Amino acid sequence: MQTRQMGLRSPLPSAPSATAMRALTALLQPWHAITSPLSYGLDNIPRRGPRLFVGNHTLFGMLDAPMLFLELYTKRKIVLRSLGDHVHFRVPLWRDVLTRYGVVDGTRENCAALMAARQSILVFPGGAREVFKRKGEKYKLLWGQRLGFARLAIQYSYPIIPFAAVGADDAWDIVVGGDQIVPPAVQAVLERLGLRTDAFLPIVKGIGPTPLPRPERLYFYFAPPVPTRPYRGLHQDDAACWEVREQVRRAIASGLKFLLKERKTDPGRDLFARLFGEERPRRRQGVRHG
Repeated sequence: MQTRQMGLRSPLPSAPSATAMRALTALLQPWHAITSPLSYGLDNIPRRGPRLFVGNHTLFGMLDAPMLFLELYTKRKIVLRSLGDHVHFRVPLWRDVLTRYGVVDGTRENCAALMAARQSILVFPGGAREVFKRKGEKYKLLWGQRLGFARLAIQYSYPIIPFAAVGADDAWDIVVGGDQIVPPAVQAVLERLGLRTDAFLPIVKGIGPTPLPRPERLYFYFAPPVPTRPYRGLHQDDAACWEVREQVRRAIASGLKFLLKERKTDPGRDLFARLFGEERPRRRQGVRHG
């Protein structure tokens, strides 16, 4: 059942049903088999209570976000409520698919409503700018000065679970960055008109000269929670919000370094080895690192 909340852009969708989750799990199995995700630090995730998952957005965001969703559901029975970019909800049919699986338009009001309902939430502070990366920005956090997720987490006393994702940024090579497609002068005009300049699609190549993504293995790392209760009542204090934000950012950056290092020694990174070879067990539930 959908309920209307004061100030929401659209009705807040319910969490996906058990039937919808079973259908999604079956639908994603082929891609799961190809990418064979490895998850580290699952035991760092609190077993109960609301959680705010905050991580890096990879190129295009469509190869690993569904696998993250599936990993948390199958291994921790966590149904994520994701905040999606506004543009998704302007596309007929596609917005209906997202709504069916509990995705909401990424507004402050919608996030607050999910927190008031004590849901587990997925946020990518980099948004579209991080999805449509440019040359030389592989696995970089492109957050600008954003504080919103930290402010809301403090206001609603949500523990933040920083996570890192590696693999999808290597599925394509950026041939021409989005910033190179549209001349700077045109971008300046668009900005003066109040139009977005963070969502220009780059031209990419994957398998050979085609845009088909290379079947890279996916890796996820979940860091220990960043508590927000010590900052209770300080959600209007920018300095407090920045402190929380930076703790999360550093944890994600550290997680990315850890995964990139682990990947170098993974015999299963190669698709052929994953499908037909023997790889040693590498799943680590409660991994911590400095």
